[in-house]
Amino acid sequence: MKKTIIQLSLFVVIVALGYFVVESIMEPVRFNKEKQQREKVVIERLKDIRSSQFIFKQLTGAYAHNFDTLIAFLKVAEIPVVKIVADPNDTTFTITINDTVGYIKVSDSLFGNHPGFTYTQFTTIPFSKGELFEMQADTIERGGVEVHVFEAKAPFSSFLLGMDEQTIINLNSKYEDIDKYPGLKVGSMVEPSTDGNWE
Repeated sequence: MKKTIIQLSLFVVIVALGYFVVESIMEPVRFNKEKQQREKVVIERLKDIRSSQFIFKQLTGAYAHNFDTLIAFLKVAEIPVVKIVADPNDTTFTITINDTVGYIKVSDSLFGNHPGFTYTQFTTIPFSKGELFEMQADTIERGGVEVHVFEAKAPFSSFLLGMDEQTIINLNSKYEDIDKYPGLKVGSMVEPSTDGNWE
């Protein structure tokens, strides 16, 4: 009887230890899987911000400094729809005529394939319970030339909200140790780049 109790106790201990070993392996795997899924959504938002800034700069000559300015622009701005045809008087078919056939709203062009799109979605970091993307724009000097720059970013602590806090702290430390932004960002305030740090 005593031997059976000891064996049963050992079996329970082995099962418990096995469970904890499996959990210690699976926890970071689950964290990384969820992190990648969330990053995918945040990256799509950052790409939308970058596309909006590109059009804003094309039509105004500079990047928008804040979301209020950018959204006000997106609500009313239109871009021409141009039809390019060969000049009928040109026998070499090298001269073209640009004919504006209409205008399309910038917001329809950028967000037409985003069902249920709202400007609140555009400015809010997914999974963050309402935190806004940080965005700024300015000019910097490169080779004696003034260059327009912008940056939009979302820290890990915002879009990984609700996930394991210690793992997020470790992730932030890892990025800060190598002097990298602890999160996702597009553009730069110190370089004339519009790349995302995931690219």
